[in-house]
Amino acid sequence: MRKGSRAATALLALCCTAAAGLAGCGGPAREGFSAVGAAAPGPERGAGENVAPQGGVEFQQLGDPSATGGSAGSSDTPTGPPGSGTAGGPAPGGATSTAPGGSAGAPGTTAGPGRTPTSPGSGGAPGSPGSPGTPPNPASPSGPTGPTSPTGPPGRPGTTPPAPPPATPAQLTLSAPARSAAADRWCERVTVTFTNTGTTAARSGTVSFATHVIGALGVDWATITTTQPLPAPVAGGTSKTQTYTVCLEAWRVPLGMHVDTRKVTATWN
Repeated sequence: MRKGSRAATALLALCCTAAAGLAGCGGPAREGFSAVGAAAPGPERGAGENVAPQGGVEFQQLGDPSATGGSAGSSDTPTGPPGSGTAGGPAPGGATSTAPGGSAGAPGTTAGPGRTPTSPGSGGAPGSPGSPGTPPNPASPSGPTGPTSPTGPPGRPGTTPPAPPPATPAQLTLSAPARSAAADRWCERVTVTFTNTGTTAARSGTVSFATHVIGALGVDWATITTTQPLPAPVAGGTSKTQTYTVCLEAWRVPLGMHVDTRKVTATWN
């Protein structure tokens, strides 16, 4: 009986302790807080007021500092604009001067925390005025150009030079005979001009003279035809003048009569 009362007393004490704990967890809900800035050294700051750091800002490189071959340093200057890749860089519109073949930092120093080392031989930021990294102007000439050689107008496509005119056979025209007296009364000198209007030369031919025997009273007693060779060749499109001495038999021209060559013809091939 005594053992059962002790167990009941212990169970009652355990229930009271649990009920007291549950009663302590109740009550009104409390508001949450979040840190928005560093606390001021003096009295408590007002809500929404930011306080700038009083001492120097120390930058620590992520990872092992020995991986880059140098130790993390401190800087008292504010960092550059986000995305610039440099700390304490020049103001916008300025130029950065670097040694040829080196980096933007001082000679013999490694890139500090927050700085991006530049590749050897590169200048400042691309696009900065006067920097070696400025891309060339596409409109500027790439180099001196020599004098251009004049070119003639191109020929018309599909055109061919005109074909030469077809060859035409020789065609002779004779001028009117020009007569002059000779030493004998049965002879006279006759000058004729031969013109070839064709394109083929007249290589040979014969010239015929119709000579009249005229009496003392102007009576035409007879007409005698004589022939002589053509002054060949006569080239196409050219002219040739020849003077012939035309004579008849002496007995055909008695004393007091004379000869008169009035017509001249020619044949050729």
